[in-house]
Amino acid sequence: MITEEQFQHEIDLIITNAIREDVGDGDHSSLACIPKTAMGKAKLLVKDEGVIAGIEFAKRVFAYVDNQLLVETLIEDGSEVKYGEIAFNVSGSSQSILKAERLVLNAMQRMSAIATKTNTFTKLLEGTNTKILDTRKTTPGVRAMEKWAVKIGGGENHRFALYDLIMLKDNHIDFAGGITNAIKKTQQYLREADRDLKIIVEARTLEEIQEILKNDGIYRILIDNFNYENTKKAVTMIGDQCLTESSGGINEKTIRKYAECGVDYISSGALTHSVYNMDLSLKAV
Repeated sequence: MITEEQFQHEIDLIITNAIREDVGDGDHSSLACIPKTAMGKAKLLVKDEGVIAGIEFAKRVFAYVDNQLLVETLIEDGSEVKYGEIAFNVSGSSQSILKAERLVLNAMQRMSAIATKTNTFTKLLEGTNTKILDTRKTTPGVRAMEKWAVKIGGGENHRFALYDLIMLKDNHIDFAGGITNAIKKTQQYLREADRDLKIIVEARTLEEIQEILKNDGIYRILIDNFNYENTKKAVTMIGDQCLTESSGGINEKTIRKYAECGVDYISSGALTHSVYNMDLSLKAV
């Protein structure tokens, strides 16, 4: 998996690129009517309910735009919030606050939506040993931000990208000429490249699980689009030989039943690709 240093670098890149995209050669609306020396204060107003996320991200945005801006944190990331609450106050240059405003709101609204949905899934898993995972079904360019929100909501991160974990899915298996061929070629590649990457293999049938289990060195088996009965059979077959993960259209109505089948993880793209932004507003005080 990627290191904390790599992850934080991705966050820095997101902020740098987002400010470049939004500000360009200047926020001319603010430059036109607000004196450079004007000082102001604004509050982050919650106009919704859910789990707040992105406060620490917002602080990094403000610091990037103007390290003289002061943020007074009133609510921490991961807290449940309701309409009318104030998450933080920010004070300093009025021009700087306005320059950072849209990125802060866009990021926090989406991160809070993701954290809220993840928290809903996490609560549905209470009392089981199953953990919820995100996927690579993220918005291009802001994956680190969205995966950060999953963690704030109580979930765990799957692989970050194509480079930090091997995942042999149906197309890899078919292009490679079958499961065993795909695994053997992968293990040879890792030896020759001197790479230490964990291997996950997707299974579409119980027969494919049997074939995967004939190979050593598998970290986790992805039990994809199985019904409850076959998921239970798959978990029994795998035992403690490796970890298990269920995926494939699992939602709020079905996640508990899949967890009760005994899988270690459930992965859901819906955590990041099917959310509605939390309503937040940055208002001058």
